[in-house]
Amino acid sequence: MLSLSNYFIKEHVSFMKLSDTYEIIDPASGNKVGHARESISAAMKLLRFFLGDYKMFMPTRVDVTDINDTVLFSIKKNWLWKVSVLDRNGNQIGCFAKKRLAFGNFFDIFDGGGSKIGTVKGDWKGWNFKIIGENDGEMGTITKKWAGIGKELFTSADNYMISINDDRPDLERSMVLLAAGLAIDTVYKE
Repeated sequence: MLSLSNYFIKEHVSFMKLSDTYEIIDPASGNKVGHARESISAAMKLLRFFLGDYKMFMPTRVDVTDINDTVLFSIKKNWLWKVSVLDRNGNQIGCFAKKRLAFGNFFDIFDGGGSKIGTVKGDWKGWNFKIIGENDGEMGTITKKWAGIGKELFTSADNYMISINDDRPDLERSMVLLAAGLAIDTVYKE
């Protein structure tokens, strides 16, 4: 799954959901290649039930798995907005730093050693994002896909495309860039 350059992300729609689930699809073949599932405790689900729209401020963990449900990496956010990308063994391979009060800049991307490798920048409506590398080259894009009037008006479920343009020198960098695309919806916007 991590060898792909394009990923179609489809959020599951459900009534009164307290955790999110996403299908990861290869847009070239239309085949499902993985999942991204939020993994939170029963206590956090109960807290979300009562706080509703404020769940974006709460800690969360999203496990990204292949089609056989083998965990490839995880995205973990604590109470203080620190977002880490962890490999399957729990080692940090990257992190994100949210840019507060900065119009158009969403968050910076760092590798496991703490070196900044890019920034995610969005448009004013929050539907289109670019992953810009440190040399100002475009490393990828995240684009929301219109899901139809009924789904857009009555649910918070989103569909979007993640395209990675980076030459991807290693597997960890692939995971961090895919995690950056997933984090927009799974961690920051939900």
